[in-house]
Amino acid sequence: MRFASKLRAAIATNQSILCLGLDPNPEVMPAKYREKYDSEINSDAYHDRAVAYLWEWMNFIIQSTADLVCAYKPTLGFYTALGTGGLELLAKTLAAIPPEIPIILDTKHADLNSSTVMARTAFEQWGVDAITLSPYLGQDLAARFLMYPDKAVFVSCYSSNITAQDFQDYPNRDNPLYLRAVQNCQAWAGQEQLMLEVGAAIPDALAKVRSLAPERLILARSIWANSNANGQRIENLSAILNAGLDANGGGLILPVNQDALAIGEPSELVRSLRDEVNQAIASTTANHKLPTCDLWIPDVCLLDRQGHPHANLILQLFDIGCITFEETVQASGQIFPYYIDLRRIISNPQVFDAVIGTYGEILQNLKFDRIAGIPYGSLPTASGLALRLNFPLIFPRKEVKAYGARRLIEGNYEAGETIVVVDDILISGKSAVEGAQKIESCGLKVRDIVVFIDHEVGVCDRIKESGYSPHAVLKISEINETLYQSGRISEKQFLALSTG
Repeated sequence: MRFASKLRAAIATNQSILCLGLDPNPEVMPAKYREKYDSEINSDAYHDRAVAYLWEWMNFIIQSTADLVCAYKPTLGFYTALGTGGLELLAKTLAAIPPEIPIILDTKHADLNSSTVMARTAFEQWGVDAITLSPYLGQDLAARFLMYPDKAVFVSCYSSNITAQDFQDYPNRDNPLYLRAVQNCQAWAGQEQLMLEVGAAIPDALAKVRSLAPERLILARSIWANSNANGQRIENLSAILNAGLDANGGGLILPVNQDALAIGEPSELVRSLRDEVNQAIASTTANHKLPTCDLWIPDVCLLDRQGHPHANLILQLFDIGCITFEETVQASGQIFPYYIDLRRIISNPQVFDAVIGTYGEILQNLKFDRIAGIPYGSLPTASGLALRLNFPLIFPRKEVKAYGARRLIEGNYEAGETIVVVDDILISGKSAVEGAQKIESCGLKVRDIVVFIDHEVGVCDRIKESGYSPHAVLKISEINETLYQSGRISEKQFLALSTG
């Protein structure tokens, strides 16, 4: 099960958005365990017995709270500090967590060289569901962990630590580094795989992160700065919820105060906190309109919810450079004052995933046996669709080699099967029609041609005249109107895109 699905199920089952740290820190051990722990300090078997007492403590915490939390978050540093015994303790602790409760391994991993090994160890050997990462080595670091589609990463983008502010607010508070980090990692992966970790002791910072990432799950940190001596009340809870909840009143998980680890009956404190948080959420969502934003980068939030259903995706395509304004000769020989390059999406997992999803919405209403991608631009998209929809893939070769198998169509198929053709952009329709005809020449049937962008100017009529049904996710006029209304392009660029 994917991490996001597992987390949603745990939240619903336990009626809790609380995440509990499993940190074997001797400094916060309850008295009944600490007495045993301290009694072994001078013994020859101190290390082994000390680890055993830590395990007894961790297991008690899990057994007492498994029906009250939505996730557990062991901090790797506490375990590695204990040496080999600590890693054994980690394995036992992870194994004791019920399989329906997701595990977030808190590492703040920030080393590129060891990232592949860490991903393999964390996800394959230890079986955790998610891991925390530093954002400052960029997408190359995250990519090693995002290769596991059922797992997730939490990018740690903001710390409430006072001495970190000089770094995070650089060069100034209007354009701070931490928000640049959030904006950058938005393109690394979709919302099911990439989440954010934010220190929430300063609700204003949390609100800024939420505005930049309206769709992301946020793990809040440091929310106990204003709690009372018992740790049973968060004075700024309402402010945190207003800042961090998404448009649907969710998208936020909160940590449990470490006091829960230090007391003899942690279930009482965790249950009390859960009920308080749930009551506060109900009050917040009932009486306040939560801040929402439909844009991926919300510097310009001029579009309302009545706009194009794919407005957010259109803006992302523009922001990653898929649409540029420069005179370009097209394959048809025409000269356009702009250029649309959809090949860029393959290096941006979040956008790529969203594009595939829009194709899938169309394909699920069509009848076909196999998917065919037109070389070369649409082959990655067709491959992604085949994987997502679980349909076999074929593709017509752009050219037939004079050696080897000399096949016109790559992939397995049976004569008489129906093929849906997938292409990227319809400008003249020539490549899509030629690809469909090659497929038909091998005894297959083609009814539908599905593309991402219809350049309009009658191209769909020409597709119909060739005997095929055209389908497009977006029209060039829709893209143009959305970019102009959002303030992404000037009137001059708007007119250039209109007359292309």
